[in-house]
Amino acid sequence: MPDPRLARIEELLTLKADGQYGLHDVTQRQHALQSAWAAEQEGGDAALITASLLHDVGHLVHDLGENPAEQGVDDRHEELGHAFLTAWFGPEVTEPVRLHVAAKRYLCAVEPDYFGKLSKDSVLSLALQGGPMSAAEAAAFAALPEAEAAVRLRRFDEAAKVKGLETPPVRHFLPYVAACLKPAA
Repeated sequence: MPDPRLARIEELLTLKADGQYGLHDVTQRQHALQSAWAAEQEGGDAALITASLLHDVGHLVHDLGENPAEQGVDDRHEELGHAFLTAWFGPEVTEPVRLHVAAKRYLCAVEPDYFGKLSKDSVLSLALQGGPMSAAEAAAFAALPEAEAAVRLRRFDEAAKVKGLETPPVRHFLPYVAACLKPAA
């Protein structure tokens, strides 16, 4: 019998991810697939590919609309996604998801040109999320066990906004997801 958790993830990404991703000409699904594909192409392990595929699942499980940042609302999707995924995955998947917003703040603090690479909606949400980290915040972030994975995920995230980019379908990535699931209770 197929794992119902995989079915739920596939359902979210195929049936609930048609909404526009922020201010971009891609859907939530296209963004998720582009992120996961970038992780796969760069040789990421199953956990990084899974985290990349599911990093914005928090946007799919709240009811704040397609672009709450445009209304000045931080939807805290990283926390919602983390909470949603924690029952099914270990920290190698959930922590990069939880930390991908902090990774944006970190990169803006430690790489002088990173802010200039951000899309318009990433700049808008950055302001709502606390802006670039202070030196102390950046040092604390860098010391976290999953900081490197979160930074890699963040780079995939920022690049995954290409209109018309062909990627493998959701089902292509489900074996990675299955490999990361906690044993069923």
